[in-house]
Amino acid sequence: MAGAFITFEGIDGSGKSTQLRMLASTLRLAGYEVVTTREPGGTPLGKQLRLALLDAQAEVDPLAELLLYAADRAQHVRTLLTPALETSHIVLSDRYADATVAYQGAGRGFTPELIASVVELATGGLKPDLTLFFEVSVAEGLMRTRKREDSERGKDRLDAEDIEFYARVRVLDASGSIEETHASVVSIVMPFLEERGLKRHALARESSPTAPQPPPSSAH
Repeated sequence: MAGAFITFEGIDGSGKSTQLRMLASTLRLAGYEVVTTREPGGTPLGKQLRLALLDAQAEVDPLAELLLYAADRAQHVRTLLTPALETSHIVLSDRYADATVAYQGAGRGFTPELIASVVELATGGLKPDLTLFFEVSVAEGLMRTRKREDSERGKDRLDAEDIEFYARVRVLDASGSIEETHASVVSIVMPFLEERGLKRHALARESSPTAPQPPPSSAH
């Protein structure tokens, strides 16, 4: 495809959502056309599925959870990601299929074969061109999340999981201040985009009508 698909992965509280917003701003100032999105909830249907999936009071069967995430992803790929990539946008997504491998695979105990089949069905084979993993200690991530809950929102169902759950699914790397982490992200992404030969525009779009903006935080 003509665009570039970059995904941001990390446990809740790792700073990935903040880094996504900062990179989107940097790229737009540099003249790139950028779409930002998230999973779950990157489409109107996805927003409804997100409410159900992250309801702290709901008891969702693990298999139902897996299939609901797959439904969200199928809609996301076909109605937002693919059209944006085909029109040469840089797509930044807060979580994608790696989150399913971690949370529903390692976290919920489904076999790698089942996870791979469900992911392939939902994505139609669409894979990120670049994935950025952000690592923070499990305890630090949970502490950041709990601080954010006090000021912004109540706990969701995945925030309520214990440290052992997050230790099984932690697969990423991030350290230092927000600014230092952002500088590291830019040092990786800019050469990558230049190598792909993506065109810059004299005036970048402030936003895309089909580009839902991630909130200050998002959880899978």
